[in-house]
Amino acid sequence: MVAGHLREKNGYYYAVLNYNDAFGKRKTKWIATGLTVKGNKKKAEAFLMEERQKLQPEEPVEGDIFFADYMEQWLDVVKSSIAVATYASYAASVKRIIAPYFRERRITLKELTAKDIQDFYLFKLKSVSASSVIHYHANIHKALKYAVKLDLIPSNPADKVERPKKDHFVGSFFDADEVNKLFEVSKGTKLELPILFGAFYGLRRSEAIGLKWDAIDFENDTIIIRHTVTSVNLDNKHVLVAADTTKTKSSMRTLPLVPFVKERLLAVKAEQDNNRRLCGKSYNKKYAGYVCINEIGDLIKPHYVTEQFPKLLEANGLRHIRFHDLRHSCASLMLANGVPMKQIQEWLGHSDFSTTANIYAHLDYSSKLNSADAMLSGLGIAEAK
Repeated sequence: MVAGHLREKNGYYYAVLNYNDAFGKRKTKWIATGLTVKGNKKKAEAFLMEERQKLQPEEPVEGDIFFADYMEQWLDVVKSSIAVATYASYAASVKRIIAPYFRERRITLKELTAKDIQDFYLFKLKSVSASSVIHYHANIHKALKYAVKLDLIPSNPADKVERPKKDHFVGSFFDADEVNKLFEVSKGTKLELPILFGAFYGLRRSEAIGLKWDAIDFENDTIIIRHTVTSVNLDNKHVLVAADTTKTKSSMRTLPLVPFVKERLLAVKAEQDNNRRLCGKSYNKKYAGYVCINEIGDLIKPHYVTEQFPKLLEANGLRHIRFHDLRHSCASLMLANGVPMKQIQEWLGHSDFSTTANIYAHLDYSSKLNSADAMLSGLGIAEAK
């Protein structure tokens, strides 16, 4: 059944229709009548009645629909209940990878077996990493769990599938000389500040781009990491998502504003104030308050950093690493200079110690030397001179 009522907005009538979609989820649809509020109520009511009659409720989903179609319909269901970045990730996997594979094989939701899913994983492992397949599995499992909830299928076939073992990732990193050269060649470019924040403070790309002036206390010499800006791909368009949240609770942290960074930031702030005066009305005030902006006030976009960083390295004869590897470089330099792993965890904003240890234990050579010395001492073996 389609219910409806009239709403007034900006002096015009809108027909608001309420109905259940194919999954039984209540949906609302706004339709502009084009009629002004004054003197048009009867016409608007007639318009509403006509639109209610035209809108046919969607047929309930049956278990014999193609699994590919079910996955795409499931995306519509979860869209309103998850973060934009999460939805973009789901949509990319489903629309580009999962749905095309199963649509080609014309497997229905009711026919889908654990073997079908396992065959999909084995097929994809020929071209992508185990981590990517694990990501596909998360989407499929969650979607099928919802199908069980709706009684479309009796059980979840994804429960019976063996997931591949997650790849052990070892990040690349720059040494001190390479980091110093990178600071030098990036000076004055749009990448200067993101690189400075990434390599010295170990900030994630979203944290570096999301840094605002009100998070920097020049009196008490502190920087608070509490705002992020990410870039997601929706319908082949880059969409910015700004949030006063970080990746985890531990990611919100306060770091010291060291003298050389403070000096550079004060200079940048003065440059931005001057640019604002020079540009006048042409200056983009949308991103007022952000640190990483260009001469006319535009934000340095996350995807710009990712795309331009390797080009900067190549142009200046530096080894290729990812921008995120600056975070690894920060950790490796700390370890090399005797900073305990626990302090590195807090500096980087990892949620638990095991995350830091798993990523950087192979670099902690100094602790291994201490362990070797302890063994020599315990066994009473003199160290060779």
